[in-house]
Amino acid sequence: MKTVFMNPASVERKWFLIDAEGKILGRVAARVASIVRGKTKANYAPHQEIGDYVVVVNAEKIAVSGRKAQQKMYYHHTGYPGGLKARNFEKVIARHPTQPLENAIKGMLPKGPLGRKLAKNAKIYAGTAHPHAAQNPAAIDL
Repeated sequence: MKTVFMNPASVERKWFLIDAEGKILGRVAARVASIVRGKTKANYAPHQEIGDYVVVVNAEKIAVSGRKAQQKMYYHHTGYPGGLKARNFEKVIARHPTQPLENAIKGMLPKGPLGRKLAKNAKIYAGTAHPHAAQNPAAIDL
């Protein structure tokens, strides 16, 4: 079978809107990553950027199950000896409301230049307001 190459200019890219209020973090991230990657399209190719754009609102009101709010840890290193920093989900979402969802989506995308480009197609906002009303995004219910 021959490999199908889509011309990036000929790909029809749609906009979708997801309201994350009360939704589970991993389920929203998996759906967004699938749409951004282009897996919902018939002409999907893993090496091309043919996915759609996704706007996620109310990221600050996203939910996690069980005791993950206290137990789920986010780590980063300062670059200095002994500089490993850790924060739980509650502290991260209080300070940076969109970061847990951004991290989850980026973790589900391919690593490298394509993954970094695809991650920019997911627009995440803490509140209900977003600047993409002109694109007329279609609402998706999860």
